[in-house]
Amino acid sequence: MSQKESGVHLSEPRFIDTNRGRFAYRVAGDPDGAPVVMLHGWPESSYCWEPLVSRLPEGFRVIAPDLRGLGDSTRSGEPDAYAKQALAMDVIDLLDVLGVNEFQLIGHDWGGVVAQEVAIAIPERVRRLVIMNITLINNARGNAEAIAAIRQKGARHQWYQHFQQQPGLAEAMIPGNERVWLSTFLQCSDGSPFPADALNEYVRYYSLPETPRAGANYYRAMGIDQKRWETLSDHVYPMPSLYVHGNRDPVVIAAFLNHAESCFRDLRIESVAAGHFLQEEAPDAVAGHIRAFLEPAGA
Repeated sequence: MSQKESGVHLSEPRFIDTNRGRFAYRVAGDPDGAPVVMLHGWPESSYCWEPLVSRLPEGFRVIAPDLRGLGDSTRSGEPDAYAKQALAMDVIDLLDVLGVNEFQLIGHDWGGVVAQEVAIAIPERVRRLVIMNITLINNARGNAEAIAAIRQKGARHQWYQHFQQQPGLAEAMIPGNERVWLSTFLQCSDGSPFPADALNEYVRYYSLPETPRAGANYYRAMGIDQKRWETLSDHVYPMPSLYVHGNRDPVVIAAFLNHAESCFRDLRIESVAAGHFLQEEAPDAVAGHIRAFLEPAGA
């Protein structure tokens, strides 16, 4: 039986109210199993984890929230509510309401930054940490080297960040053009089609009111984020950690992993022949690395 046929799939969105708002989340697997929390990035939602969840062994309890402003979660808040430390507090509150204490944590893109902030805030609860295709917020040297390399090549792949930072521009130009907007980013590096079911889901939620503003706030909060990250250069993640890198990513290039070993007590780095959205482009390879790294269910 292939992992695709294992019968483990994400649920439809469920909803929960916390002190910080109303959040959607999906679940999969054994309700009494070892918790694995999965945090998506922009411009996706918890739905992005379906290709990975369906390849995990049974016995895990998967919890995949929609981060603030994306999927079916609350759109409330000014840009400071979308600072990644604040988004981590959203996740921690959600897990507290669900009664989840210790868990293994996986994050992709901005979800990978939020996962790092969760690991900083409550390291005693994060048993293992997986980060995929995003900067390490405590790696000042590597980040500086990567940014210099990107600027030397013209930084042409970063335009969407500057676009969304302009006041009111995303709100004025994206509504009615959601499919064109998302199709600009949601592509496979080998030229194969991006999964149609995933694209349709992201177009659906990006068409909901206030989503272009909320999505843009991830980038409008970057000034707050960067000031915080400047204080983290001495931080070392204490839990066993895995970084899985889609090595065809034109935005999160390999140079961001320069000096990464100094940021962790115990780090593995794995490279996958894929672009930025690696769990959807190369799910077998990504799932294989994560399966080998996670603590077995019941351990």
